[in-house]
Amino acid sequence: MKHQDSDPGGLRLPIKLDSTSNGEFVPVPLDAAGRYANRLAREMTAAAARKSGQTRRKFLISSSGAAATLLAFNAAQAAAGRSGGYFDLPADAAYDTQLASSVLDGDEFIFDVQGHYVDPTGAWLKQVPEGARPFAAMPAADDCPVEPERAYLECLGPDAFIKDVFMDSDTDLMVLSFVPSRSDAEPVTIESADAVRRIVDEMEGSQRLLLHGRVNPNQDGDVAQMDELAERWGVSAWKTYTQWGPDGRGFWMDDEDTGIPFVEKARDLDVKVICIHKGLPFGPRSYEHSQCQDIGRIARLYPDVTFIVYHSGYVVDHPERAFAPGAGTDGIDTLIQSLIDNGIGPGSNVYAELGSTWRFLMRDPDSAAHAMGKLLKYVGEDNVLWGTDSLWYGSPQDQIQAFRSFQISKELQERHGYPAITPAIRAKVFGLNAVKPYRISAEELKLHTRSDAMAKRKGAYQERPDPHFATYGPKTRREFFNLLRLGDV
Repeated sequence: MKHQDSDPGGLRLPIKLDSTSNGEFVPVPLDAAGRYANRLAREMTAAAARKSGQTRRKFLISSSGAAATLLAFNAAQAAAGRSGGYFDLPADAAYDTQLASSVLDGDEFIFDVQGHYVDPTGAWLKQVPEGARPFAAMPAADDCPVEPERAYLECLGPDAFIKDVFMDSDTDLMVLSFVPSRSDAEPVTIESADAVRRIVDEMEGSQRLLLHGRVNPNQDGDVAQMDELAERWGVSAWKTYTQWGPDGRGFWMDDEDTGIPFVEKARDLDVKVICIHKGLPFGPRSYEHSQCQDIGRIARLYPDVTFIVYHSGYVVDHPERAFAPGAGTDGIDTLIQSLIDNGIGPGSNVYAELGSTWRFLMRDPDSAAHAMGKLLKYVGEDNVLWGTDSLWYGSPQDQIQAFRSFQISKELQERHGYPAITPAIRAKVFGLNAVKPYRISAEELKLHTRSDAMAKRKGAYQERPDPHFATYGPKTRREFFNLLRLGDV
């Protein structure tokens, strides 16, 4: 590992509030409260670092650095009148590392069911326009050669992925997922994803990476290739995008000519976990199929199949409020309404996943409280799954620390019947809920992941950690549309 120099001046905060997108929605600038939260956090962490006698950088990579940042966020949001949710930390945690660690350094089994890796040397680069420098803003590219053209991409491979996910975060297990694309323009193929999985597995450890199989049943050949994905590559679940299609048109999961044959094939192959991308529409044309009206219908038709709703049906920049029966017309509310309409109660065969959703909700604690409260109440505390959509957002550690400390206010609990987020619920969401659909023994896996080669490598790295506290996804409209054009080639 590199020596500690990713951010020697301590300019980056350990909890990242910014406009970064996962590439599936136009970046949304921070509002005034978010900008003030970052300013206040820089002031508070600088003051706490001076008081502790540490450099800013050394302080920021400590538990107290994360605690001070979250406490500043609390103050800024409260000043904006937002009190529905908050990060539950003692004020002294900013100055007492042991106190901060008691909240932010948990030992939960963390199973991230939505991770992403982009093959930096794949065949997709042949279709990138001359002169384009995709992913050049990634932190790992800073110390890489600039000549010949795109030589820096060699530094963005498996080692960078492993560092961000397994060295700089508490993640134990991750599912590598896929983005929608034509078969000839995949940013990551099943072959390259499997190569990363094997690199990790060969480090004497237990299986820490699982794979999805990308299937868009409205694209010729995708359902037919499910046999190979299951038999040759051993995929653990299927990933589909109902709002995507090669002709720009999406589909519903209960369409007789697309969704139903897809589900039937999954049943035949006994890989009966289908992850459905919802809530992040790819522009106005795909908005309808990004909603969740079909989830309850397909779950009722196939009670033996598990349906994981990615992003929980969340709609970016749509403030969350309490669910009103009969009025669920957007985002998470469409998921809840669909479940109610089809008699699907909490703890059913439908799961809600938090990738990008939780990361965006961290900017607005009121929306976060309503979203988490609704999911836990209507989908069930056993059916909410942890996902981060990283590496688009850099290392997922800040998302983990924020969720470890997040709490719904008592006022909202009493008014809307939301549960308090207890340690037991956090443990379920972080990983225990996912072991059932993915058929994993959490107890057995945790024994391996605490003593395998990856754990030993992390232990050595933590003696001198070097988290970069940066994000990879597009942060502006220009960056977003540049990335979008890469996906269209």
